[in-house]
Amino acid sequence: MTVSTACPSRQYPEPRAMVRLIKPITWFPPIWAFLCGAVSSAVPLGENWPIVLLGMILAGPIVCGMSQAANDWCDRHVDAINEPDRPIPSGRIPGRWGLWIALAMTALSLAVGWLLGPWGFAATLVGVIAAWAYSAEPVRLKRSGWWGPGLVGLSYEGLPWFTGAAVLLNASPRFEVVTMAALYAFGAHGIMTLNDFKALEGDRQHGVRSLPVVLGPEVAAKIACTVMGMAQALVIAFLLVLGKPWHSLAVAALLAAQIAAMRVLFRDPKGKAPWYNGTGVVLYVSGMMVTAFAMRGLA
Repeated sequence: MTVSTACPSRQYPEPRAMVRLIKPITWFPPIWAFLCGAVSSAVPLGENWPIVLLGMILAGPIVCGMSQAANDWCDRHVDAINEPDRPIPSGRIPGRWGLWIALAMTALSLAVGWLLGPWGFAATLVGVIAAWAYSAEPVRLKRSGWWGPGLVGLSYEGLPWFTGAAVLLNASPRFEVVTMAALYAFGAHGIMTLNDFKALEGDRQHGVRSLPVVLGPEVAAKIACTVMGMAQALVIAFLLVLGKPWHSLAVAALLAAQIAAMRVLFRDPKGKAPWYNGTGVVLYVSGMMVTAFAMRGLA
């Protein structure tokens, strides 16, 4: 006998459930990427700390939090299968409250983005559009194992990096900075593919064609790791071209450690994916900051 965890009589969201809805654990990647962009701009951070702090809050709790609320609302039927204890399918956020929260945070994102000037507002607008395009019908790019992770990788790593640099410069960052941000965004496609492993069964039942569903966990894991490795190999080569051998060596060492972790992942892709997200991904984002300091030295 299955006992339902839903709360049909609840009229208002549970406060703790609202915090869980916007998933604080997911805020780190865009916050870190924004900070990498700020570092790579070569603008003194100490003199501009209010802007940097506001940008980090916008990238993480606000825009990323909004995207998580939107995704959970649009995924409520899938989550009822994969994770029925989540705030919306469990009933702790009843009715259409999940949608109202996502829309309210969308408005808040644009308002705070406006405070960061034209570059900050434009980047925020792109991020908001990407979040809804990823989750909502009729676009719902998350149904594709190629477009979905690519869009999330761009939104989590590339766009915040670009924004952090552009806001402090009040201009478009230099070509080298944009290139590095794009390479790490490309590599993040692999990270997002590994993140899809946890929703394998629900995605299969609801027609979400993630790479783990379409190709199987083993092949999907190899593709994800190949993408991450290729992106960092290009970063290493580009750093050498730019005359940054020590930074290049540091990123190479981090990549070597990731390759060792990937070998563990391949033994049990579905079971080890969460472990890899806590080890290999940390090494990946560490390389991002190393690269940001290399870009800072170009100024």
